[in-house]
Amino acid sequence: MLPDLNRPFALLRREGRDVVEVLTGTVVTVASLADIPDESLSLVPFRQVRERGFDCVDDGTPLSVLRIESRALHPVSDLVVCLSDVPVVLSGGAFDVSDDDYASIVSEVLRDEIGRGEGSNFVIHRVFEADVDGDPVAAALAVFRRLLERERGAYWTFVVHTGDRTLVGATPERHVSVEDGLVMMNPISGTFRHPGGVPDKDAVLRFLSDRKEIDELSMVLDEELKMMATVATEGGQVVGPYLKEMAHLVHTEYLLAGRSALDVRDVLRETMFAPTVVGSPIENACRVVARHERRGRGYYGAVLALIGRDSLGRQTLDAPILIRTADISAGGRLRVPVGATLVRHSTPAGEVAETHTKAAGVLAALGLGTGPAAAAGPAAPLAADPAVQAALVARNATLAPFWLRDHHTRALATPELAGRRVLIVDAEDTFTGMLHHQLRVLGLDVTLQKYSAAPAVDGFDLVVLGPGPGDPRRVEDPKMAAMRAVASQLLSAGTPTLAVCLGHQLLSGLLGLPLRRKANPYQGMQRDIVFFGRPATVGFYSTFAATHPHDRFDSAYGEVELSRDPANGDVHALRGPTFAGVQFHPESVLSYDGIDLLRSMLTTLLPAAVS
Repeated sequence: MLPDLNRPFALLRREGRDVVEVLTGTVVTVASLADIPDESLSLVPFRQVRERGFDCVDDGTPLSVLRIESRALHPVSDLVVCLSDVPVVLSGGAFDVSDDDYASIVSEVLRDEIGRGEGSNFVIHRVFEADVDGDPVAAALAVFRRLLERERGAYWTFVVHTGDRTLVGATPERHVSVEDGLVMMNPISGTFRHPGGVPDKDAVLRFLSDRKEIDELSMVLDEELKMMATVATEGGQVVGPYLKEMAHLVHTEYLLAGRSALDVRDVLRETMFAPTVVGSPIENACRVVARHERRGRGYYGAVLALIGRDSLGRQTLDAPILIRTADISAGGRLRVPVGATLVRHSTPAGEVAETHTKAAGVLAALGLGTGPAAAAGPAAPLAADPAVQAALVARNATLAPFWLRDHHTRALATPELAGRRVLIVDAEDTFTGMLHHQLRVLGLDVTLQKYSAAPAVDGFDLVVLGPGPGDPRRVEDPKMAAMRAVASQLLSAGTPTLAVCLGHQLLSGLLGLPLRRKANPYQGMQRDIVFFGRPATVGFYSTFAATHPHDRFDSAYGEVELSRDPANGDVHALRGPTFAGVQFHPESVLSYDGIDLLRSMLTTLLPAAVS
């Protein structure tokens, strides 16, 4: 029943299945995702993110592919008895980065990155390392047995042996899957820890109503909607939230679903990698991670990718995120990477403690720690409790209905906008993918170009200056200079212009408004505002704001009307003869009224384009 342990193999138990898949074959190394064959299981390293043009520290970790030559299914109960239950012994365990050094990195990221508008959150990892006594493959199989017996709620429970390394773990999170053209993603955030057994219901309800936990899941949801808007023809539909109950942890999660005609390898490439293990916005998060970690990530935060064909010959993909995983070398060196998510309220001491807690939790789940062992029992899931279900449903009450329903173009198309040509200038935040989708749904003909491509703005009815990371006051920065030049050209020509977040800040600066750094950044924050006399619930991702003491002023380009915070003068939105700007993100899932606000701004701006 067990494969030849001297050859490459994989044992997989996937969520909702009472069988273990036993895969054997040969392992090859390929250079890119495009080279991965059908009927294969790939270990995709984090360094592969270079295929998207993103920064990373290249540590040479291989893209290893198990070409599947044989496949068998065995009931979990039958396979477990074939696996050793001898305890695994570790020696010499320690983190590769000391507590003091890790705390210093956290301080730098909070001060130099989040504090300067480079993103809303970043994940910085470190690695618990130890030596495994005895045969490493036998140790991995013993860990796998424990996970099969004791863990519950995992998306994949697995052991993969390539010949020179063995990965074993139980990951809770699907990164992306494709079946019959349906792409699914699974953003997870929020962690409630319990030592074992059944978690306390009242404590779980407090966890579900915690504003910080709600906001963090919403931010992750926005990030993965950006990816889904890129790979799915009609964008992504949000389903959930759900409670994911595991042996030691409870998580909250959403599912995203959308149809795509892309090759599954292209879907995988366009979704590298999950914001839950990198940060957001994803491109700049990769840059920040490389700058501060200063070493490679191996397979941490990347994926396993099972690629094949169904009975009708259609492509399939199943790719879980590689977290809660031990990487054991042929020489017995064990590495367990863990990361802390840094947000505006983080503290160095708190994040150091978080990595210790996570490492201890992973080791306990793998049966390699000293903590109490929680057996996977038949206790009634809390997710079925009416109070828990009500708390989960309540989380959607202020989210954008646009993303919670099946949003077909025909249902929302606006006749006066139909066919109008729009250019979106991307400033390194793939929120532009969600904007692209919403504009198409409203009936517009949309082109998306990066600011670095020196986009030609002539011939478009409207130009959208997109969001992005960075300090808008640094006019010497190449990106800020390029975006300001485009905005200046649009103002001078009288081209209808809509500016979002960073675009809004740059537009505001050109109109003469002062820009200030907020004492408390609005990163992933939902607020109720008054939008030119209309109440609106919108989502902000900003560290900087334009300010003004009055609701109107005269500029070189005509009178400008402002929607301001009456308490401090921060400008939420502005509008003039041929332009409008919003500090919030109308495309965000946090903007309940986003699609309606977007439509109203466009219908006001676009008549100016009619000759």
